[in-house]
Formats: sequence, C-alpha cells, structure tokens
Amino acid sequence: MSLSIYRKYRPKTFDDLLGQPTIIQILKNAGRLNKIGHAYLLSGPRGTGKTTAARLIAKTANCETRRQNPKFQALGEPCNECRICREINEGRALDIVEIDAASNRGIDEIRNLKDATRVAPTSYLYKVFIIDEAHMLTKEAFNALLKTLEEPPSHVILIMATTEMDKIPGTIASRTQRFHFKRASVLQIIEKLKKIVEIEAIKIDNDAIELVAAAAEGSFRDAESLLEQMLNFGSPVGEEKISLRDVEQMIGKTGSAKVAAFAEKLLKKDIEGALNALNEIQEGGYNLAQFCKDLIHHLRRTLVLKLNPAMDSAFQNELAKNDLENLKKQTAYFQPEKHIQLLKNLINAYGQMRYSPFPVIPLEVAIAESLKL
Repeated sequence: MSLSIYRKYRPKTFDDLLGQPTIIQILKNAGRLNKIGHAYLLSGPRGTGKTTAARLIAKTANCETRRQNPKFQALGEPCNECRICREINEGRALDIVEIDAASNRGIDEIRNLKDATRVAPTSYLYKVFIIDEAHMLTKEAFNALLKTLEEPPSHVILIMATTEMDKIPGTIASRTQRFHFKRASVLQIIEKLKKIVEIEAIKIDNDAIELVAAAAEGSFRDAESLLEQMLNFGSPVGEEKISLRDVEQMIGKTGSAKVAAFAEKLLKKDIEGALNALNEIQEGGYNLAQFCKDLIHHLRRTLVLKLNPAMDSAFQNELAKNDLENLKKQTAYFQPEKHIQLLKNLINAYGQMRYSPFPVIPLEVAIAESLKL
C-alpha cells in the first residue's frame, strides 16, 4: 500500500516545516547549543505541524551524527541518515512512544507511562514520549502526570500536542516549554502543493490548487489530503487536467472567483443577477452554508480595505494575487453606511443556515432585506 501524500511529504527537517519561523529558530538553536528541554507543550490548529515538530525534536535529540560531529551539530537539525533518524522516519523506533490521549485518557494509561519513564532507553540517548490531543486527558490523569513533569528522569523527553490549549491545566503548562503554532497562510499552502504537484507530475489547474488551499483553512495536512482525493476523483473523460470545477464538485465549495462575482452583484444592488447566481449555486449542489461563510469573509475583507487600504499588505499572505485585485476593485462599490448592514444580515443568515432544512431561504431573505426589496 502506497503512502498517503501528507505522510510522504511530511517535513524531515526543521527547515522543511513551513509557517512557523520563530518556533523553528528556537528549536534549531536548542539543537545547536545542546539545550533540548525535558518537556514541551505544542498547541495550535490542526495540521500546522505540531506532531511533526515533536518527531523532529525526538530525532534531533537522538541523532548520532549531531552528537558525534560538532560541525553538523551547528546546524541544529537531524541528519535523516543515521540509524536512529531512519528508524524514527520509518516509524519503528522503540524508544519513541506516541500516545493518542483521545483513546488513552485515563489515569491507568498515565501510570503505565510513568512506569515506562523509569526504564532506560534500549539504544537511544533519550526516550521520548509524545502525547497527542493532550487536552483529552482526565483530571486524574493530569495529576498523575504532574510528578513526572516536576522530576523527570534525565533520559526522558515528554512532548504534548493539543488543539485546545485552554483545556490544559496551568500546573501542567507551567512546567513545559510552550509553543503556539499558527495557521498556515493560503500562499504557503499553495507553494507546498505546487511542489508536490510538480514532483508527482499531477496535472491540475492553478485555480484548482488555490481552491484546495483555501478549503484547507490553514491546515497543510487537510490540503494534502484534499489533493490526494482529487487524484482519486480524477477529471472527466477527455480533459487532461483536474479543473476548478472538478474541485468544486468534490468538496461542495465554490471558487473565489464565483464568490467575488456574487459579492459584486450585491454591492451593485443587482438583485436579479444575485438571485439567479444563487439558484445556480444551489442547483449545482454546492454547500450553501459554506458559500455564505466565504461570502462573509470576502465582504469583511472588502470593508477592511475600504476603511484602511494599507491592509492589503496583510491580505497578501491570505489571498492569491487575483483575489486581492478583485477585493481592491470592489472597494469602489462598498458603501459602509449601507453594506455593513448587509454583512450583519449575512452573519445572521449563516447562523440559521447551519441548522435549517432549507438553507437557501435565510440567505435569500438576508439578500432581499439588505437590498430593500
């Protein structure tokens, strides 16, 4: 069975880990200075590299080349060539223990972990325990873990990863080095997808890549999984490339160009054009709640650019070049005194659409009320 794309292209060095420059700098410096900590807490949205960073810390701490070659140690990176690095990359390292706290969340599992920390590594310098989804641990389990964090054996490194930092007790967090991972920008995801597409010789339109990146909502893993789905989905007979329409049909999400065109109809008070376009989107089987959400984000950015044109530098990291140009053009039609109410109505409609058996109706009503019919 072939490896999935997100596993095949998982970063093998800190430099490969995109979107987290400050965290990477600190962790590489720790490797250079041989000051790797005994406990880490990695938090942030899904698919941003937390578990990957945990494995990189484990590799760096145990890398034989780094320990034996002072010049290589100055890089602060694992070599990926020594026996230990290869074993960790291949998932057969006995001294690297990964625990899914979602299914091993009780006090008994943490007591077993405590017992395991007392046992010296089999052949590595450090025994590394990676607890994924750490916020799922019970209160009793956290209490049992506290003693290990306070007085860890010298051969143990404990790394916790979580998507919900607020659920980690302060007594636990205060005993770790904490790093918060940011969502990846659309441009960073597009850049990585284009590299994968080139290596794998995948035929796909640039617009389709941009939609996959936008649909991932800041997650490299989600983007890579969607790309792999598209390979299985394929394109219609007679078409050489995976097109934007293929991606739209698969994920039920409209491309940014459709959202921008619809927003322009609203801003120009083209009620007939807007309702016709909405009917086409509904008949196409697209997710209307997602479309409304994308429309809200688009209009919100238009409002921000209208009030502060200098914000285009911030949006450059979030949007493709064409999308940003559409926003700038539409600021000419945006009238804050009129269209802020449109934005509020769409937000209310989105809240109703998520639970309504007729999701198109709240959106149609919001449009009709906003355009004063």
